[in-house]
Amino acid sequence: MNPLIITRHEVSQLVPRRPSDSHKGLFGTLAVVGGASGMTGAALLAGRAALKLGAGCVHVVLLADNAPAVDFIQPELMLHKAGGCDKSHPYNNANVIAIGCGMGIDASAQRWLSAVLESTASLVLDADALNLLAAHPDLHELAVARKNPTILTPHPGEAARLLACNTADVQANRIAAVQKISRLFSCSVVLKGANSLCATGKGLFVNNTGNPGMSGPGMGDVLAGMIAAFIAQGLNVDDALLLAVHLHGAAGDELAKQTAIGMTATELTDAARRLLHQWISH
Repeated sequence: MNPLIITRHEVSQLVPRRPSDSHKGLFGTLAVVGGASGMTGAALLAGRAALKLGAGCVHVVLLADNAPAVDFIQPELMLHKAGGCDKSHPYNNANVIAIGCGMGIDASAQRWLSAVLESTASLVLDADALNLLAAHPDLHELAVARKNPTILTPHPGEAARLLACNTADVQANRIAAVQKISRLFSCSVVLKGANSLCATGKGLFVNNTGNPGMSGPGMGDVLAGMIAAFIAQGLNVDDALLLAVHLHGAAGDELAKQTAIGMTATELTDAARRLLHQWISH
């Protein structure tokens, strides 16, 4: 099966247009769960990307013991210490949750992933959330049993863990790998890397934007935040996935014209916002 190519013309039509009487309540409430000790930046990068790509309200739940109370670079984010993941926690108000960015794989991370998998929110599972799914059959079962939409965002190493094989096997047949993960978890999947592949309810797609300059830390966290932001604004999960993946790579291509080496995830977030504005202005 040959994948369809994601095009700018196609995905730019998916960008939500805002009414003149807009307010933040129209554009979703989103939660990012992650940021264990030493990795809070991952969750903050995802939260900042979600905010700058249009989500109405963004909560960031940080698992680190010494979690900051405010993001001084992006104070619009609402930061929360993880504490107990009970019904009173602010994450329960979110209509979409991105979980896994810098989360770690300890017992606390397992509890949070279990609670989120049982929520009614749409989910974007990234990074350590994927590693936990691969290691714990009970979490796998919860993921498969979900009624609401889920997206998995593995890189080849994470995909190999989900499939109980090695990375070389994944890279040798990326189409088979992404389709198998989608079947195993009954969800949409993006297999990241050069020419990222998206297995969706609409079919199989390949993305041709992106470049080697994007081989840096935090790029996947930004992508997770972007996908979640578009879901929060009302796109279905497959449209949100295709738009975010293509825009993410296209923003990297714009940056590569000036910064082929040393490109940062923070720069990419801002480039994606500028590019999205250009797409909807034409």
